[in-house]
Amino acid sequence: MKEITAKEVQQAMEQGSKLNLIDVREVNEVETGHIPGVIHIPLGLLEFRLHELNKNEPYIMVCRSGGRSGRATQILESNGFIVSNMAGGMLAWEGAVKI
Repeated sequence: MKEITAKEVQQAMEQGSKLNLIDVREVNEVETGHIPGVIHIPLGLLEFRLHELNKNEPYIMVCRSGGRSGRATQILESNGFIVSNMAGGMLAWEGAVKI
C-alpha cells in the first residue's frame, strides 16, 4: 500500500497542488474538523460510491489515525484506482482545519 505523510499532503496543498482527498470518517467526526476541500465518503459507504470516483485521478485517503483509511486504500486499489493512505490520519495533520 502506498502511503503519504500528513506533512507531504500539507506541503503539496500549500504549493497549490490540486489533491483529491477522501475523508472516510463518520459524519460526527468530520464535523469536529476536516481538511478544507476534502470529499467525505464514510468507509461503510465507499464501495457503494465508487462510481463517483475517476480511475484516472489519484486519491489520498484520510481518517482519524490511518487505520480506516488504510482499509479504504485497499478497497480502491483492488478496484483499479490510484490511491495513497495518509499515514497517521488527522492525528498527524498540522495544517488548516475547517469545522
